[in-house]
Amino acid sequence: MPQQPPAPEAPEAELDRLRTEVLAQVKAADPRLAEVVRAAVTHLHAFVREVRPTEEEWLAGLDFLVRTGHACTATRNEFILLSDMLGLTSAVDEVNHAGPAEATPSSVEGPFHSPAPPRPLGAWIAEGPERERGRPMAVHGRVTDCAGRPLAGATVDVWQADDAGRYDTQDAAQPPGNLRALLTTAEDGSYWFRSVLPSSYPVPTDGPVGDLLTALGRHPMRPAHIHLRVAAPGHRPVTTHVFVAGDPYLDSDAAFAVKDALVVTPEAVDDPAAAERWSLSAPFLDFAFDVRLVARPDGTEDAAAKTGAAEVAR
Repeated sequence: MPQQPPAPEAPEAELDRLRTEVLAQVKAADPRLAEVVRAAVTHLHAFVREVRPTEEEWLAGLDFLVRTGHACTATRNEFILLSDMLGLTSAVDEVNHAGPAEATPSSVEGPFHSPAPPRPLGAWIAEGPERERGRPMAVHGRVTDCAGRPLAGATVDVWQADDAGRYDTQDAAQPPGNLRALLTTAEDGSYWFRSVLPSSYPVPTDGPVGDLLTALGRHPMRPAHIHLRVAAPGHRPVTTHVFVAGDPYLDSDAAFAVKDALVVTPEAVDDPAAAERWSLSAPFLDFAFDVRLVARPDGTEDAAAKTGAAEVAR
């Protein structure tokens, strides 16, 4: 049997020349832009060198990105969802929000944030059908600095899914702004509102990211949680989750966002006097979560704090 000719040598020298030529063309006046683009080019060329994608595979990847862009709407960002599902959003969060152990850990924003209606402390934020069928709860806590000093006038932006795992932007039965609130903390740094216990839910799977999850053999589920974005003048804002203890998806969150310090066990309360304190009927769930912000060394005010305060004032 005739011997097969050896496979051609990989064009390593040519790949090196190409990468060097591309990098030489990065002449941005902004040094940070140049740094980011050079790193991206370097890593993407290394990916091609390692994986050796076929032309068909490369075009399929580009088509996936095109379809991801087409799936974006005013209320749905498929690219954020893709970043979440690959753990990249959590990685970016980790490198940007290092802080003292006393600070509340940050977590991913997710694709469902939208402007919340300003509401007074104690407001019912559940205004849809979930109010009748869900488990009522009083959500409360204090916003302080890392030393425990209260932060009055902090803004607390809240959004959550309902008891069936749906946000207002996904469910025509919910009024716009349902299960959302923009609150301002009291003099003692406290905040509170009334709502219903959220449910775990699947991320949208009717787009290209859902196709990717299926192809990878992954489930799309996120554990039950409440989102919070908290900001105060002179402090670094934090965007985070509060996860419901006992949820079956805590150990396999599709967005890789769960941190132990963000898991809360709601306390079931049957005492009518305790219910009256929160203007609820027994039984209800007591859901307590404090937020500790990191002070900025120069005391500057973050743009998020200014924007939140302006929204509340309207």
